[in-house]
Amino acid sequence: MIKISSLVSETLLYAKPIVALESALITHGLPFPENYHLAKELESIVKDAGAVPATIAVLDGDFIIGVDEGELLRLAEDKNFHKISSRELSVAEELHWSGGTTVAGTLTLAFKVGIKIIATGGIGGVHRNAPFDISADLPQLSKTPLLVVCAGAKSILDLPATIEYLETWSVPILGYKTSLFPSFFSISSGLFTMAEVESAAQIARIAVSHWRFGFASSILVTVPPPKESALPDDLIEKIIDQAVAEAESQNIRGQAITPFLLKRVNELSSGDSMRTNLSLLRNNVRIAAEIAVELSNIKL
Repeated sequence: MIKISSLVSETLLYAKPIVALESALITHGLPFPENYHLAKELESIVKDAGAVPATIAVLDGDFIIGVDEGELLRLAEDKNFHKISSRELSVAEELHWSGGTTVAGTLTLAFKVGIKIIATGGIGGVHRNAPFDISADLPQLSKTPLLVVCAGAKSILDLPATIEYLETWSVPILGYKTSLFPSFFSISSGLFTMAEVESAAQIARIAVSHWRFGFASSILVTVPPPKESALPDDLIEKIIDQAVAEAESQNIRGQAITPFLLKRVNELSSGDSMRTNLSLLRNNVRIAAEIAVELSNIKL
Protein backbone atom coordinates (compact mmCIF):
# COMPACT_ATOMS: atom_id res chain seq x y z
CA MET A 1 0.00 0.00 0.00
CA ILE A 2 1.22 3.48 -0.85
CA LYS A 3 0.69 6.04 1.90
CA ILE A 4 1.12 9.65 0.82
CA SER A 5 1.32 12.38 3.45
CA SER A 6 -1.34 15.06 3.25
CA LEU A 7 1.25 17.73 2.44
CA VAL A 8 2.77 15.69 -0.39
CA SER A 9 -0.69 14.83 -1.71
CA GLU A 10 -1.72 18.49 -1.79
CA THR A 11 1.58 19.48 -3.38
CA LEU A 12 1.13 16.95 -6.17
CA LEU A 13 -2.53 17.88 -6.68
CA TYR A 14 -1.67 21.53 -7.28
CA ALA A 15 1.59 20.81 -9.17
CA LYS A 16 3.71 22.68 -6.65
CA PRO A 17 7.49 22.09 -6.42
CA ILE A 18 8.46 18.86 -4.69
CA VAL A 19 11.69 16.86 -4.25
CA ALA A 20 11.91 13.18 -3.35
CA LEU A 21 14.66 12.15 -0.93
CA GLU A 22 15.99 8.62 -0.48
CA SER A 23 16.09 7.03 2.97
CA ALA A 24 18.87 4.41 2.68
CA LEU A 25 21.21 7.14 3.88
CA ILE A 26 19.17 7.32 7.09
CA THR A 27 19.00 3.56 7.69
CA HIS A 28 22.46 2.57 6.43
CA GLY A 29 24.59 5.67 5.96
CA LEU A 30 25.09 7.26 9.37
CA PRO A 31 24.73 6.31 13.05
CA PHE A 32 21.96 7.67 15.25
CA PRO A 33 21.38 10.55 16.00
CA GLU A 34 23.52 12.01 13.20
CA ASN A 35 21.32 10.33 10.58
CA TYR A 36 18.17 11.81 12.10
CA HIS A 37 19.59 15.33 12.29
CA LEU A 38 20.89 15.14 8.70
CA ALA A 39 17.53 13.96 7.37
CA LYS A 40 15.81 16.87 9.12
CA GLU A 41 18.42 19.28 7.76
CA LEU A 42 17.99 18.05 4.18
CA GLU A 43 14.23 18.49 4.41
CA SER A 44 14.76 22.02 5.75
CA ILE A 45 17.05 22.86 2.83
CA VAL A 46 14.31 21.83 0.40
CA LYS A 47 11.75 23.96 2.26
CA ASP A 48 14.06 26.99 2.39
CA ALA A 49 14.41 26.82 -1.40
CA GLY A 50 10.63 26.95 -1.83
CA ALA A 51 9.82 23.27 -2.41
CA VAL A 52 8.26 20.43 -0.41
CA PRO A 53 10.46 17.50 0.68
CA ALA A 54 9.14 13.96 0.29
CA THR A 55 11.38 11.50 2.08
CA ILE A 56 10.45 8.04 0.81
CA ALA A 57 10.72 4.83 2.83
CA VAL A 58 9.09 1.46 3.52
CA LEU A 59 7.53 0.75 6.93
CA ASP A 60 5.81 -2.53 7.80
CA GLY A 61 5.30 -3.26 4.11
CA ASP A 62 3.71 0.12 3.37
CA PHE A 63 5.35 2.52 0.93
CA ILE A 64 5.58 5.91 2.64
CA ILE A 65 5.77 9.02 0.47
CA GLY A 66 6.67 11.84 2.83
CA VAL A 67 7.59 10.39 6.23
CA ASP A 68 6.35 12.15 9.34
CA GLU A 69 8.35 12.88 12.50
CA GLY A 70 7.65 9.55 14.17
CA GLU A 71 8.38 7.56 11.02
CA LEU A 72 11.63 9.40 10.50
CA LEU A 73 12.68 8.61 14.05
CA ARG A 74 11.94 4.91 13.48
CA LEU A 75 14.09 4.90 10.36
CA ALA A 76 16.94 6.60 12.19
CA GLU A 77 16.90 4.46 15.34
CA ASP A 78 16.31 0.90 14.10
CA LYS A 79 19.53 -0.82 13.01
CA ASN A 80 17.80 -3.95 11.68
CA PHE A 81 15.95 -2.29 8.82
CA HIS A 82 16.48 -3.47 5.24
CA LYS A 83 18.09 -1.58 2.39
CA ILE A 84 15.33 -1.66 -0.23
CA SER A 85 16.05 -1.31 -3.94
CA SER A 86 13.53 -1.72 -6.76
CA ARG A 87 13.81 -5.51 -6.79
CA GLU A 88 12.86 -5.77 -3.10
CA LEU A 89 9.67 -3.69 -3.24
CA SER A 90 7.17 -6.49 -3.85
CA VAL A 91 8.89 -8.74 -1.29
CA ALA A 92 8.92 -5.88 1.23
CA GLU A 93 5.19 -5.40 0.77
CA GLU A 94 4.30 -9.07 1.20
CA LEU A 95 6.70 -9.76 4.09
CA HIS A 96 5.98 -6.43 5.82
CA TRP A 97 9.57 -5.27 5.74
CA SER A 98 10.73 -1.88 6.93
CA GLY A 99 13.72 -0.12 5.46
CA GLY A 100 15.38 2.71 3.62
CA THR A 101 14.99 3.03 -0.14
CA THR A 102 18.01 3.25 -2.42
CA VAL A 103 18.16 5.45 -5.52
CA ALA A 104 16.47 2.70 -7.57
CA GLY A 105 13.79 2.12 -4.94
CA THR A 106 13.17 5.83 -4.51
CA LEU A 107 12.98 6.35 -8.28
CA THR A 108 10.37 3.62 -8.61
CA LEU A 109 8.12 4.95 -5.87
CA ALA A 110 8.55 8.62 -6.79
CA PHE A 111 7.53 7.88 -10.37
CA LYS A 112 4.55 5.84 -9.15
CA VAL A 113 3.03 8.89 -7.44
CA GLY A 114 4.07 11.53 -9.99
CA ILE A 115 7.10 13.16 -8.38
CA LYS A 116 9.48 14.41 -11.09
CA ILE A 117 12.78 14.97 -9.28
CA ILE A 118 14.91 13.25 -6.65
CA ALA A 119 18.10 14.31 -4.92
CA THR A 120 20.83 11.98 -3.70
CA GLY A 121 24.56 11.89 -3.00
CA GLY A 122 25.80 9.59 -5.73
CA ILE A 123 24.25 6.88 -7.85
CA GLY A 124 25.43 3.28 -8.01
CA GLY A 125 27.16 1.97 -11.10
CA VAL A 126 29.49 -0.64 -12.57
CA HIS A 127 31.95 -1.99 -10.00
CA ARG A 128 35.70 -1.93 -10.48
CA ASN A 129 37.28 -5.22 -11.60
CA ALA A 130 33.79 -6.75 -11.81
CA PRO A 131 31.94 -5.49 -14.92
CA PHE A 132 29.15 -8.01 -14.28
CA ASP A 133 28.40 -6.33 -10.93
CA ILE A 134 26.08 -3.49 -11.86
CA SER A 135 23.95 -1.50 -9.45
CA ALA A 136 20.18 -1.70 -9.88
CA ASP A 137 20.29 2.11 -10.03
CA LEU A 138 21.52 2.00 -13.64
CA PRO A 139 18.74 -0.07 -15.25
CA GLN A 140 16.19 1.83 -13.19
CA LEU A 141 17.57 5.12 -14.49
CA SER A 142 17.13 3.80 -18.03
CA LYS A 143 13.38 3.25 -17.59
CA THR A 144 12.17 5.93 -15.16
CA PRO A 145 11.59 9.44 -16.59
CA LEU A 146 12.71 11.60 -13.66
CA LEU A 147 15.37 14.18 -12.96
CA VAL A 148 18.09 12.83 -10.65
CA VAL A 149 20.45 15.32 -9.02
CA CYS A 150 23.69 13.78 -7.74
CA ALA A 151 27.47 14.19 -7.56
CA GLY A 152 27.92 11.57 -10.27
CA ALA A 153 28.51 7.93 -9.39
CA LYS A 154 30.37 6.93 -6.27
CA SER A 155 34.16 7.16 -6.75
CA ILE A 156 34.64 3.55 -5.66
CA LEU A 157 33.05 2.46 -8.97
CA ASP A 158 34.31 2.08 -12.52
CA LEU A 159 33.28 5.52 -13.75
CA PRO A 160 34.10 5.10 -17.48
CA ALA A 161 32.08 1.87 -17.60
CA THR A 162 29.23 3.50 -15.69
CA ILE A 163 29.08 6.40 -18.14
CA GLU A 164 29.16 3.98 -21.08
CA TYR A 165 26.21 2.09 -19.62
CA LEU A 166 24.21 5.30 -19.20
CA GLU A 167 25.01 6.39 -22.76
CA THR A 168 23.96 3.02 -24.16
CA TRP A 169 20.59 3.28 -22.43
CA SER A 170 19.97 6.91 -23.48
CA VAL A 171 20.30 8.53 -20.08
CA PRO A 172 21.34 12.17 -20.68
CA ILE A 173 24.19 13.24 -18.38
CA LEU A 174 24.24 16.96 -17.67
CA GLY A 175 26.98 18.83 -15.82
CA TYR A 176 25.76 21.66 -13.59
CA LYS A 177 28.02 24.62 -14.43
CA THR A 178 30.74 22.23 -15.62
CA SER A 179 31.44 19.99 -18.60
CA LEU A 180 33.33 17.51 -16.42
CA PHE A 181 31.79 14.45 -14.81
CA PRO A 182 32.40 14.73 -11.05
CA SER A 183 34.05 11.91 -9.15
CA PHE A 184 31.80 12.15 -6.09
CA PHE A 185 34.54 13.00 -3.58
CA SER A 186 36.45 15.01 -6.22
CA ILE A 187 35.41 17.82 -8.55
CA SER A 188 36.41 15.96 -11.71
CA SER A 189 36.93 12.39 -12.84
CA GLY A 190 38.64 13.54 -16.02
CA LEU A 191 35.58 12.35 -17.95
CA PHE A 192 33.02 14.55 -19.67
CA THR A 193 29.28 14.99 -19.37
CA MET A 194 27.01 15.19 -22.39
CA ALA A 195 26.46 18.93 -21.95
CA GLU A 196 27.10 21.76 -19.53
CA VAL A 197 24.04 23.56 -18.14
CA GLU A 198 24.14 26.93 -16.44
CA SER A 199 20.92 27.21 -14.45
CA ALA A 200 18.07 25.40 -12.78
CA ALA A 201 15.68 26.93 -15.32
CA GLN A 202 17.69 25.50 -18.22
CA ILE A 203 17.64 22.03 -16.65
CA ALA A 204 13.86 22.24 -16.18
CA ARG A 205 13.35 23.15 -19.85
CA ILE A 206 15.57 20.27 -20.99
CA ALA A 207 13.60 17.86 -18.80
CA VAL A 208 10.26 18.97 -20.21
CA SER A 209 11.58 18.56 -23.77
CA HIS A 210 12.92 15.09 -22.90
CA TRP A 211 9.54 14.01 -21.52
CA ARG A 212 7.60 15.48 -24.45
CA PHE A 213 9.63 13.28 -26.79
CA GLY A 214 8.32 10.34 -24.78
CA PHE A 215 11.68 9.04 -23.56
CA ALA A 216 11.48 6.62 -20.64
CA SER A 217 14.93 7.37 -19.22
CA SER A 218 15.93 9.65 -16.39
CA ILE A 219 18.05 12.75 -16.81
CA LEU A 220 21.16 12.73 -14.64
CA VAL A 221 22.15 16.15 -13.33
CA THR A 222 25.69 15.89 -11.98
CA VAL A 223 26.92 18.51 -9.53
CA PRO A 224 30.56 18.65 -8.36
CA PRO A 225 31.10 18.69 -4.60
CA PRO A 226 31.68 22.19 -3.18
CA LYS A 227 35.29 23.25 -3.67
CA GLU A 228 35.92 23.79 0.03
CA SER A 229 35.08 20.17 0.84
CA ALA A 230 36.23 18.34 -2.32
CA LEU A 231 39.18 15.96 -1.98
CA PRO A 232 42.19 15.85 -4.33
CA ASP A 233 41.60 13.22 -7.01
CA ASP A 234 45.04 11.60 -6.71
CA LEU A 235 44.68 11.24 -2.92
CA ILE A 236 41.23 9.65 -3.01
CA GLU A 237 42.26 7.32 -5.85
CA LYS A 238 45.11 5.89 -3.78
CA ILE A 239 42.75 5.34 -0.87
CA ILE A 240 40.12 3.68 -3.07
CA ASP A 241 42.72 1.41 -4.69
CA GLN A 242 43.77 0.22 -1.25
CA ALA A 243 40.16 -0.34 -0.15
CA VAL A 244 39.35 -2.29 -3.34
CA ALA A 245 42.44 -4.47 -2.86
CA GLU A 246 41.39 -5.21 0.71
CA ALA A 247 37.87 -6.14 -0.41
CA GLU A 248 39.26 -8.54 -3.00
CA SER A 249 41.65 -10.16 -0.52
CA GLN A 250 38.75 -10.68 1.89
CA ASN A 251 36.48 -11.98 -0.89
CA ILE A 252 33.83 -9.34 -0.20
CA ARG A 253 31.29 -9.24 -3.04
CA GLY A 254 27.72 -8.42 -4.02
CA GLN A 255 25.67 -6.07 -1.86
CA ALA A 256 28.32 -6.14 0.87
CA ILE A 257 31.03 -4.51 -1.21
CA THR A 258 29.71 -0.93 -1.42
CA PRO A 259 29.20 -0.42 2.35
CA PHE A 260 32.59 -2.06 2.99
CA LEU A 261 34.38 0.22 0.53
CA LEU A 262 32.70 3.41 1.72
CA LYS A 263 33.44 2.56 5.35
CA ARG A 264 37.07 1.71 4.58
CA VAL A 265 37.57 4.84 2.46
CA ASN A 266 36.25 6.94 5.33
CA GLU A 267 38.65 5.25 7.75
CA LEU A 268 41.65 5.67 5.44
CA SER A 269 40.81 9.33 4.81
CA SER A 270 40.45 10.02 8.56
CA GLY A 271 36.82 11.00 8.09
CA ASP A 272 37.42 13.44 5.23
CA SER A 273 35.37 11.40 2.74
CA MET A 274 32.32 11.49 5.02
CA ARG A 275 32.62 15.25 5.45
CA THR A 276 32.73 15.60 1.65
CA ASN A 277 29.75 13.28 1.32
CA LEU A 278 27.63 15.35 3.69
CA SER A 279 28.65 18.61 2.05
CA LEU A 280 27.74 17.45 -1.45
CA LEU A 281 24.45 16.03 -0.21
CA ARG A 282 23.37 19.40 1.15
CA ASN A 283 24.43 21.07 -2.09
CA ASN A 284 22.62 18.55 -4.30
CA VAL A 285 19.40 18.85 -2.31
CA ARG A 286 19.46 22.64 -2.57
CA ILE A 287 19.98 22.56 -6.34
CA ALA A 288 17.29 19.90 -6.78
CA ALA A 289 14.83 22.14 -4.93
CA GLU A 290 15.75 25.08 -7.16
CA ILE A 291 15.12 22.93 -10.23
CA ALA A 292 11.79 21.76 -8.79
CA VAL A 293 10.68 25.39 -8.38
CA GLU A 294 11.58 26.15 -12.01
CA LEU A 295 9.87 22.96 -13.17
CA SER A 296 6.65 23.94 -11.42
CA ASN A 297 6.57 27.15 -13.48
CA ILE A 298 6.41 25.19 -16.76
CA LYS A 299 3.10 23.80 -17.95
CA LEU A 300 3.65 20.09 -18.58
